[in-house]
Amino acid sequence: MHKGSTYNITKLFLDNIADKNTEIREFFMPKDTPSFCIGCFSCFEKGEEKCPHADEVQPVIKEINEADLLILESPCYVYGMSGQLKTFLDHLAYRWMAHRPYPKMFNKVGLVVSTAAGAGTKKVTRSLKDNLFHWGIPKIYRYGKNVGASSWETVKAEKKLKIEKEVKKISSQIEKQIGRAKPGLKTKTMFLIMRLGQKANDWNPTDKKYWLENGWLDSNRPW
Repeated sequence: MHKGSTYNITKLFLDNIADKNTEIREFFMPKDTPSFCIGCFSCFEKGEEKCPHADEVQPVIKEINEADLLILESPCYVYGMSGQLKTFLDHLAYRWMAHRPYPKMFNKVGLVVSTAAGAGTKKVTRSLKDNLFHWGIPKIYRYGKNVGASSWETVKAEKKLKIEKEVKKISSQIEKQIGRAKPGLKTKTMFLIMRLGQKANDWNPTDKKYWLENGWLDSNRPW
């Protein structure tokens, strides 16, 4: 929420990608997100609306469902994402392909961003990318930067210039994918593996009912 280097780099991406007709929805943690997941399994076994934090989680999910581009960003804290973001992602486990993936995810584009004063951004962006992949998002871009400073204001001018050039290049690639992204072999393979698991599913009727209703245990696919 302090809008440091990670936020400012994300804003650079948005400045490059968005036009005057683009609607941008931002959520800041912990202000806009739930408290810790309590591991009650309600989202898996009874449905996401039964989560004790559904009132905080579902408004964010609604925006995720409608977005063409999803951006997850976090500064690196002790070689990991911020606890606030991890808390939110814990609430979305039911959305993984192993459970109840949302069909529109398979046509979206993802971007994950992280910064650190020193090292660790590769680990953060890898973890964030894993979450988006397991939601079914087929095209995901990673950008991690060790900025060598504890605030955006103190990042050296030459480093900022390099960041701007790198962001512009990746933004161009992202623009080409928005509205055109389709699952590749890795995503399709993972989905088919999860399909086999759901066919044999006798432990979670909520998940299996979802797959049956979508026709995914037959010939239908979410793309």
